[in-house]
Amino acid sequence: MSGRVTDAVNGSAGAPHRPRVLVLRALGLGDLLAGVPALRALRREFRRHEIVLAAPRELAPLVRLAGAVDTLLHAAAPGRAVPEEIDWRGPPPDVAVDLHGKGPESMRPLERLNPRRLWAFAAPDGPEWYAEEHERDRWCRFLARYGVPADPRDLRLPRPDAVSPAPGAVVLHPGAGSPARRWPVERYAAVAAELRRAGRRVVVTGGPDEHDLTARLAKLADLPDADVLGGPPLDRLSALVADASAVVSGDTGIAHLAVAHGTPSVTLFGPVPPALWGPPDLPHHKVLWHPGPPGDPHGRDPDPLLLRIRPEEVLAALSRLPEVRAA
Repeated sequence: MSGRVTDAVNGSAGAPHRPRVLVLRALGLGDLLAGVPALRALRREFRRHEIVLAAPRELAPLVRLAGAVDTLLHAAAPGRAVPEEIDWRGPPPDVAVDLHGKGPESMRPLERLNPRRLWAFAAPDGPEWYAEEHERDRWCRFLARYGVPADPRDLRLPRPDAVSPAPGAVVLHPGAGSPARRWPVERYAAVAAELRRAGRRVVVTGGPDEHDLTARLAKLADLPDADVLGGPPLDRLSALVADASAVVSGDTGIAHLAVAHGTPSVTLFGPVPPALWGPPDLPHHKVLWHPGPPGDPHGRDPDPLLLRIRPEEVLAALSRLPEVRAA
């Protein structure tokens, strides 16, 4: 699917005299946030250009907060597939940048636009792709190949203008893109019950298709209806995370949102090690992972390494977060 988002992200779209850079990263929330350092590096490098990001339109609130993009061009495909076409209009891009994948599939829709310059892992002058590399580091190294310095630590987003529905709460997010990365809901419920016994407010979030998951957690932990937030709009979710005392989740988008807002977090890893997608090594971010052979991140059952994590480990990790311990 593709189609132009008519409103500019940062108010300067469509100026006919400006050269344009097209960036393809038509992926999800966590992917966008992991790509923020690269997007900001492109913004610094191409100060006179209009930066156009081809990505899902629902990410617009966070694209705005990143402050690196002028125009969001809707582009999406099921799963992590590459959009077949990019709805580009006007002269060819001055620069087209494949931040979507290693190609050649992700490079082809950019090639068809006949850009003056094409930057891609699959391009003849592109760098080598390393499978065992952290996502943030990968795209910064990629840009360095083209002479653009990028800092993988440049992750933080400002707080959104939206009002948090539960300031100071501990946010539990039991969902993930596949069952392989979903810690059992019964264990989340055990964590929630213990936190509530300690006097903390606990709220639960989930994706649009995870109502049954969040409802089961709420029932097991005896949470009031007001603390089951489902899938709030992205600006409201961003505010919730920004004002939370901590976020507990699997390896999924909300964990990256906690990093972006500097919110204390405990992230549970299974099939994919934290060395590839984990938070920066900072005291207010804890990762739980039992090393072992890598699994299938798209599997239909919880990964065996994820199942090694017990509720007691999560509670202990939360107790080591300075902000939570002091609350």
